[in-house]
Amino acid sequence: MGLLDGKTALVTGGARGLGAAIAARFREEGARVVTLDLSGGDVECDVTEEAAVATVFARIGPGIDVLVANAGMVPPWSDLTATDAAVWDRVFAVNVRGVMLTLKYGVPLMRAGGSVVAMGSIMSQRGAARQALYSATKHAVLGIVRCAAMELGPRGIRVNAIGPGPVATNALRERVARRAASGEGPGMDAAFGALNGETALGRIATEADVAGVAVFLASDLSSAVSGRLVRVDGGLG
Repeated sequence: MGLLDGKTALVTGGARGLGAAIAARFREEGARVVTLDLSGGDVECDVTEEAAVATVFARIGPGIDVLVANAGMVPPWSDLTATDAAVWDRVFAVNVRGVMLTLKYGVPLMRAGGSVVAMGSIMSQRGAARQALYSATKHAVLGIVRCAAMELGPRGIRVNAIGPGPVATNALRERVARRAASGEGPGMDAAFGALNGETALGRIATEADVAGVAVFLASDLSSAVSGRLVRVDGGLG
């Protein structure tokens, strides 16, 4: 018996990275999973395009138990005074508009007692130099989650966010390599050693760690949890 037996789950950004890890773990727990992504998912969809999102959800139809708004992007760090407005708009379109549209068209198809899980970040609750754009989008995601939890609670639908810290993904390794190559950061071993050293557990989180928390929030184990950001960061201060 899996924790998600008999449930239907939809995962945006589900073809790679954290989304793929969540989708795979959900399937292991017995869920029927549909992944949405620009390419490589079960369904191709750009979550920033309202017409596309509306069409996809209309085709999927009612009966969703778990809705995971995971699609997102991490922009390069930049001084606020050097912000590219076009990049700002694009990242907000994916990280915030995409979450809004996923809930707008996905929630009406959800069964009572369902669970919405959005991908936030530890940056949903903190700031850092040169990360104003990313932090602003993840603060916005948490705001959506808190409001949606109040709106959907009467239907028994819970709404929560996952707040990963640095996660040992291929995307993070690529960012570290780019920064090292440009002289903006240390090499791979030094960078990951520093990240690990900042945590209580002595290691940063993995994709499997994040997927495990997604299962918890999607399942009845978290039946009284709503409107929360659950941090998955190895115990960062």
